[in-house]
Amino acid sequence: MKPDLHGIRFRFWLAFFTAAVGIVLSLGILQIGFIGPYYRNAKMRAIHNIADDIADYLSVNANDDGIGRAVTETINNDACVVMYNTRGKVIFQADSLGVGCIFNASESRKPSQLHDMDELRQEMELSGTDYSLTFVSDITNEQMMVYGTKVNAPLSTYYLFVNSSLDPVYAAYSVFLSQYFIFTIIVMIFASAFAYFYSRKITKPIVNMQKEAGKLAKADYSARFDGGSFTETRQLASTLNKATNQLQKIDTLRRDLIANLSHDIRTPLTDIRAYAEMIRDISGDKPEKREKHLNVIIRETEYMSMLISDMNQLTAMQSGNIEIHEEEVDLCAKINEIIELNRTMIHNAGVILHVDLPESLYVVTDDIKIARVIQNYLSNAIKHTPSGNAVTIRAFASRTKHVIRIEVEDQGEGIKEEELPYIWDRYYKSSRTFRRNMNSTGLGLAIVKSIAETLGCGYGVVSSENRGSLFYFEIPEKQK
Repeated sequence: MKPDLHGIRFRFWLAFFTAAVGIVLSLGILQIGFIGPYYRNAKMRAIHNIADDIADYLSVNANDDGIGRAVTETINNDACVVMYNTRGKVIFQADSLGVGCIFNASESRKPSQLHDMDELRQEMELSGTDYSLTFVSDITNEQMMVYGTKVNAPLSTYYLFVNSSLDPVYAAYSVFLSQYFIFTIIVMIFASAFAYFYSRKITKPIVNMQKEAGKLAKADYSARFDGGSFTETRQLASTLNKATNQLQKIDTLRRDLIANLSHDIRTPLTDIRAYAEMIRDISGDKPEKREKHLNVIIRETEYMSMLISDMNQLTAMQSGNIEIHEEEVDLCAKINEIIELNRTMIHNAGVILHVDLPESLYVVTDDIKIARVIQNYLSNAIKHTPSGNAVTIRAFASRTKHVIRIEVEDQGEGIKEEELPYIWDRYYKSSRTFRRNMNSTGLGLAIVKSIAETLGCGYGVVSSENRGSLFYFEIPEKQK
């Protein structure tokens, strides 16, 4: 399969592989650039130390013990040593290099700088500095070094020269280079394999989620997202699963909304058309019947207007595109006002209304929206309470919860427990007995939920089947 050069898997593999190879190459360049000079300087310092030690043995302890220790130092460090006095006479010589010692070589095989040792000693005398020379030996083809230093003894001055090979340094350098390239190849293979494996592990949940998202794009809400073992992908999967559930609910609500709206609009439209035709064909010349038929048309158009108004208000609140106007409201006065406006509906429904209110109860809230909550709760209770049964409306201050609580309790058929979480969804089809009410559009509880979320209030219901329901609304106490 051709790799996706713009995919996360390939990009991750390429980045990790490049980083690993870059680190190895950087280390190699640093080692190649510094290992030679570093080891060479280290060897030179070692030769300097050898020269200093031998000079101490021969100048301070010029006896058999000092000479023996100088010879031992020379042998242990694979060097050859020669010491001259000021007249150019060799007063000490030790050798562990054999034919490789440059001091034993013929003039033709010596570097030109070492042909005239007297001149070399004079240069050291005049300059007052030590002497150092590196060269490739014609005898052994090794990289070698000669180091000379002036030794000031109590009775005389001497010139000490030490010759040693630098090849062990360059041999180690050559071994490092050969092993480094092998090591680089091994690292590249392992880095590539590890990057490929880990990129698959990281991208696998993303690829799976992408496939599930494809299902979701086709409105297949069976899609389920698995985030794998990484915290970020697990959180993303959890969010997507929640979004899927919400979309499923929204789609269900959309279908119900279309079905219910179609039903609710079709009924008044059918009535309007039927009565309009009756006016045209039958009652056009009969004022009494014509007025009756026209009243039906007016009533149906008012219902449709109310339905559209409720839909607009619900949509505005759910989208957050609505203003809040807070003011101090006497909740008891507001409830009594709404009760008076609904006296006809209460009387026609045949329910008994109980009112349990204090003399006054002030809250800071949006007057219009709270009135809508009370109206919706009351009309909902009346709609689901059989004739002759009671509906109770009460309001009180809960000092423990620091809220003002409104309760509307009915003696209706109640709500099944499994339906309670869904009754706040607009156009949810409850199993409760429902009769079309010209004063209700079926969006009341959905509007209450939206108002509560907009104002930051609490809401809920306590209900059991065949025992009635108690709807409550809690307004937080606050000063104007």
